[in-house]
Amino acid sequence: MLLYDDVIEEYRDFATYAAGDSPCFEEWALGVADDPEVLAWLGTLPPIKRQPNLVFAAARWHGAAAPGSYAGLRRLLLEREPEVRATVMARATQTNEVGRLATLAPVFALVEGPLALIEVGASAGLCLFPDRYDYSWPPLGGLRGSGGPLLTAEATGPLPVPVRHPEVAWRGGVDLHPLDVGDPDAMAWLENLVWPEQDERRARLRAAVDVARREPPALRRGDLFDHLPGLLDEAAPHGTPVVFHSAVIAYLEEPARRRFHELMTSLVADGRCRWISNEGRRVLPAVTGDADVPSGRFATALDGTPVAWSHGHGHAVDWL
Repeated sequence: MLLYDDVIEEYRDFATYAAGDSPCFEEWALGVADDPEVLAWLGTLPPIKRQPNLVFAAARWHGAAAPGSYAGLRRLLLEREPEVRATVMARATQTNEVGRLATLAPVFALVEGPLALIEVGASAGLCLFPDRYDYSWPPLGGLRGSGGPLLTAEATGPLPVPVRHPEVAWRGGVDLHPLDVGDPDAMAWLENLVWPEQDERRARLRAAVDVARREPPALRRGDLFDHLPGLLDEAAPHGTPVVFHSAVIAYLEEPARRRFHELMTSLVADGRCRWISNEGRRVLPAVTGDADVPSGRFATALDGTPVAWSHGHGHAVDWL
């Protein structure tokens, strides 16, 4: 079983992350972690294709009932293995959870504007519109007046509650497979990625798609290392370039993660941009250092320094 220790740890971590938010996914993840046959199947996939979100979404795409029992998931994974495998290999977990803006907006407020936003791993670009939402950070305060949907994150610590919406002068992004907000199949896959019990997230996603359709973002297709320099050149005349990403770098192999950290550190040191990262606790160890990031929390950082531990879907922010 040593061969699958990393997969077991990943699925157990995901169960902790899902606890309280999706009893179904918590049960599924714990079931996988204790199932040698399913673990063996996962072991035949490339490491970046073993993520619980992707595997569970592919199973649901092919009919796994959710909410539903682990037995139902297991049966579908093993009986319809070729179809599930094809979807896993062809698709990505481009969750594009706009709720994360509730944890990112206070960090955007720390950057002198106007802002020229560049999202790495932009998916459909839904998070490129922080100025189009209202925010609530109970019990510490809120921000209203955008005319858009309300995003809420329970807040602790000395959160610097923004007094105004960010001024966004330019917005763009890059993704290996950018999703078109006008493509019904792409939007159906995005909706499929929403966790089973989370009807509120589903409604929020639909509202976010409506926001983006009014001004579809400029997204480039390709590798972030190839496109980031050009995006910075394009963004710079409009305002302070801010490169940001959420739950994206986890999908890079380890050498590429180190390369990305070195690139961003260099760009910040050269004054070419500010950098906001929002990633799982083990994804960018050079950012988190020796910090004890709580299980189930992301490390939210500005220019490589953590400022908060955040819920991965934006439900909570613990300011440091």
